[in-house]
This record gives sequence, C-alpha cells and structure tokens, in this order.
Amino acid sequence: MRELRYSINVTLDGCCHHEAGLPPDEESMRYWTTEMERADAILFGRVTYQMMESAWRKPATGTWPDWMEEWEIPFAEAIDRVKKYVVSSTLSDLDWNAELIRGDLGEAVQRLKQQPGKSLWVGGVTLPLALAELGLIDVYEFLVQPVLAGHGPTLLAGLRERIQLELVERRDFRSGVIAMQYRPRIATA
Repeated sequence: MRELRYSINVTLDGCCHHEAGLPPDEESMRYWTTEMERADAILFGRVTYQMMESAWRKPATGTWPDWMEEWEIPFAEAIDRVKKYVVSSTLSDLDWNAELIRGDLGEAVQRLKQQPGKSLWVGGVTLPLALAELGLIDVYEFLVQPVLAGHGPTLLAGLRERIQLELVERRDFRSGVIAMQYRPRIATA
C-alpha cells in the first residue's frame, strides 16, 4: 500500500501561503526534488494544481523560462513528469499528466493508496485538511521557515480533532529552515 505524504512549507506562526516563507534556495530545491522523485503521484486541489502548473509546467517550446535558476530545473522536471490527481468540482478538462477525482474523496484516495508503488504526495491547504479529517495522511512533512508572516492561511486551520504526531525525521538547513517529518501516533487501548 502506498503512503500518503502531506508536504508543505510553513512559517513559525503557522502560515502556509506560498509567498510567506523564504524564497527557495539550492538546498531546499534539492530537498524538494528528492521528495518529488519519491512520489508516484501527486494529489492537488484545484487552486494548488493551477498555481503549480503555472509555475512548473514545461513550456510548449521545450525550454524552461529565463527566470528559472539552473538549480530549480531538476524540481521542475520532476514535478512536470509525475502523475497528478486533481480534486475539483469545477474543472472539466485537465492535461499536464493529470486526471480528475470526483465523487467520494475518501474512497477515491483509498483506491489510490491501494495501488502498487512508492508513495502519494499531497500539498496545499484545503485538500490536506479534508484528508487529515479522514485519517488518510500517513506522513506529515513540514519545512518550517524562520519567518513570522503575521497573516495568510494557516496550517490545517479548522481541524476538528487533534492528531497526535510522532517525530520520525529532522533535517536542519543552512538557511535556518528545519524539515520535520511526523507520523500519526497509533492510539493504544
């Protein structure tokens, strides 16, 4: 069974807006590239899918844009080629190696997890909240940015039930970012 990993950048005050943290550097992009290469597929909500597509889809010319640094290209190539599943009730047509998920979210994600492979990856804000509520996330991966944003969407805002987590891995970056991976604790009777 494939693991479902929720991975996101988050500030010290819990903000997970993509513009609130530090700009990517070579070290963080190498980390995210490795993580992306571990995934068989990505789950996105509509907003995150459209944002990621606009930033990381390879242009029709076959040439990456001039604004992209050389060290960003391996991540761009990894996310460009991975299979994507998009949860949306408003989109009707997708490309960029993507497929729509409609209907019961829990059942659809369970089917994806049952398929053979390494892991599934989910990013964003709204979809991961729904998946956490359903108990479907196997690994929570946070890159904590040494920034106080003071505004913006916060990590898993509105979660109804507390989820106890156990730290399973930690990595410190030169920039002050700390990557932490957690697994939900199994309740014992």
